[in-house]
Amino acid sequence: MHPRPQVVLTRSRKKRTERSHPWVYQSEIERIVGQPEPGALVDVVTDKGKYLATGYYNAASQITVRIVSYEPAVQMDTAYFAARFRDALKHRQRFLSGATAYRFVYGEADFLPGLVVDRFDDILVVQIVTLGMDVRREAIIEALVQVLEPAGIYERSDVPIREREGLEQRTGLLFGECPRHVQVQENGLTIEVDIVEGQKTGYFFDQRENRASIEPLMTGWGERSGIRMQEVDTEQGNQTLPVNAKGKPVTFPWWDGATVLECFAHTGSFTLHACKYGAKSVTCLDISDHAIQSAKRNVELNGFTERVEFVVADAFEYLRMQVRGQEERLERASAASPTGKKKMDTSKPITASGGRTWDVVILDPPAFAKTKGAVEGAYRGYKDINLQGLKLVNEGGYLVTASCSYHMRPDLFMNAVLDAAQDAGKVLRLIEWRTAGKDHPQIAGVDEGHYLKFAVFEVRSK
Repeated sequence: MHPRPQVVLTRSRKKRTERSHPWVYQSEIERIVGQPEPGALVDVVTDKGKYLATGYYNAASQITVRIVSYEPAVQMDTAYFAARFRDALKHRQRFLSGATAYRFVYGEADFLPGLVVDRFDDILVVQIVTLGMDVRREAIIEALVQVLEPAGIYERSDVPIREREGLEQRTGLLFGECPRHVQVQENGLTIEVDIVEGQKTGYFFDQRENRASIEPLMTGWGERSGIRMQEVDTEQGNQTLPVNAKGKPVTFPWWDGATVLECFAHTGSFTLHACKYGAKSVTCLDISDHAIQSAKRNVELNGFTERVEFVVADAFEYLRMQVRGQEERLERASAASPTGKKKMDTSKPITASGGRTWDVVILDPPAFAKTKGAVEGAYRGYKDINLQGLKLVNEGGYLVTASCSYHMRPDLFMNAVLDAAQDAGKVLRLIEWRTAGKDHPQIAGVDEGHYLKFAVFEVRSK
């Protein structure tokens, strides 16, 4: 067997490869020994010739080598992928006990750079984003069939990053049979996913634990409406029941629940969890009618229809409309009061529609910064959306806010929220700060894996 081509690294580079970073950039390479084919395995060595790792090669990509092993004898054949998949399965079985729907392979973090596999019970959705993985798709499919025995495998490699690797975008059936819609269980909820037309691979598993974390926010709001628990004489005898300010028993089962607004709802997953945990009412909003139809279907599947209203709208515009309505109502109330300094004709109808507020506002937008150059604009976007959201949270309520932009670093994201709070005249108390779930592990020291920021803030006025 001929010796493998070598990628020799420069002396002056940062020692990222030694610290287990799985990418080797073009700028870190001093020279190539041999003539590696695109996608072929190469050994990565120091300027002194010391072996560091083995990865696959693509001269057309800025990330020239993606590391797959720290053993030089590795071969990326079916047996290799099957071993990696068995490791991935053990990790999910340990940390997601009993679950059959999750991110099964998470690229570099599962030592399979360029490959994502989502599992929806016996249906798999595969995304192949690099040349090194694309040339091995047959081995990947064979190994997936060996390890998981799926009924079908569907490809959703319809992502622009493939073009940077010199590949065309691809979608379609790879194995067996796949229905367009699949149903999975998450935190005791039934969720229908469109694997063909849904965003990315159809569902965002990374927020599973974060969605469950909103449970404490959903109850404890009845007292604000003047409802309290009281002993009442009934036909069945004395019972402790919720009663309103007039002392009449309250029969609405969700009397203690929060009012909730979910923006950028996609399949309505936060809406479903809000209802499960006792929300009184939820406004579920997305700009996409397809997304809202998916959310409607999921709400129906779980029996929550009576508590959810659906809105197809741009979140920025919808929030601003509510803020304008709220400001006009406050202005009118001030003018109408005996001590009001500002006079206005309150007999005229309110010009701005909206003016609603909620106990809990949830903001889970798509990535605003997909490149380093987009960070400044993204910062403004995150500040603006959080500013409008904060203005619509009832006093002592909660803002649930997230960013999935890798380039929006955690400190930057926090600063954007704090800038918004300053402009809104709010004091924020941080209740939770979370990242992606356990089916999205991270290699220590690889900042690129730390993309998801998720925060829960209690909101008070200054």
